[in-house]
Amino acid sequence: MIEILKPAELAKARHTGGLVADILQALRSRSQAGTNLLDLDRWTEAMIAEAGAQSCYVDYAPSFGRGPFGHYICTAVNDAVLHGMPHDYALVDGDLLTLDLAVSHGGIAADAAISFIVGDADPTDDAESVAMIDATERALTAGIAAAEPGARLGDISHAIGSVLTAAGYSINTEFGGHGIGSTMHQDPHVANTGRPGRGYRLRPGLLLALEPWVMADTDELVTDADGWTLRSATGCRTAHSEHTIAITDGGAEILTLPRSAVR
Repeated sequence: MIEILKPAELAKARHTGGLVADILQALRSRSQAGTNLLDLDRWTEAMIAEAGAQSCYVDYAPSFGRGPFGHYICTAVNDAVLHGMPHDYALVDGDLLTLDLAVSHGGIAADAAISFIVGDADPTDDAESVAMIDATERALTAGIAAAEPGARLGDISHAIGSVLTAAGYSINTEFGGHGIGSTMHQDPHVANTGRPGRGYRLRPGLLLALEPWVMADTDELVTDADGWTLRSATGCRTAHSEHTIAITDGGAEILTLPRSAVR
């Protein structure tokens, strides 16, 4: 089912999106050398509870995972890219960390992800990781620009894929963006590459989570023993950027932008 939100529901989506963005920025500021991934998970749980919101992850049990996820945020480090299950690992300077968060508040969900390098290392020391993060962010910007009312899903996929391909990355099509609204994962699927002018026609009130992600030298994934964490098959680094957007009469509105200063 493809869900179209009413104006009152869109107002709720804006609130939820801002909450997701604020939590991610707070966690980014706390993600330093020595920070444990389990601490990030506990802090996320506390911030969600303080906001009177609900986690979209803790009880999430889709067919591709192994039972309920059981945590409040996805923490993917270095060669992990999607569904990174928090575990007992202390970050070190230079780690490439992706934080992916989905929360529901007032009956409407929002989903976003950020990738960044931990610590104060000179970015030129890891130009490959910086370039990879930049490519996913530019692809996300291109996808959002293509998300106009009356456009097709394929226009978004083509815009994202064109940036990633031009940057030299191969694209995995098993996982991509998705519809979102009263639940976290809905139709339609938004692939990270595709043909323009094809697929569902975008309508005002549609919410989409767009999420370009790449791996440095492969498009093949392997699954950890935890049944959830997806890693690059070659052990190369990865990056992932995501926003929830709303299709409006005036174009795409980004819902997952920070509302407040970093705590």
